[in-house]
Amino acid sequence: MAEKQAASQGLKNEKIGQVVSAKMAKTIVVEVSRRVPHPLYRRIIAKRKKFYAHDEKGTAKPGDVVRIVECRPLSKLKRWTLAEVIRRAAQVGAQPADLDLK
Repeated sequence: MAEKQAASQGLKNEKIGQVVSAKMAKTIVVEVSRRVPHPLYRRIIAKRKKFYAHDEKGTAKPGDVVRIVECRPLSKLKRWTLAEVIRRAAQVGAQPADLDLK
């Protein structure tokens, strides 16, 4: 029942992760981390997976935390689109006056 309701409302799978690469045109690589118990030892371990996502405007940069949404297949690897940039990465920039080399 709940599955039919979700399908009729058009709810799509969403994930939140960090951009690890934005070198391709209109494509970003997002790494999603999750913490799960080990099947045998029950110790909490971190698992991570990379997803290729479509970024039409090229707004996401490496280090940004983004939300991606599932969509139809766009290429061999791309099945996600960028929904929003949740948090921008800290941009570290040095001023020319700070770089006085003597």
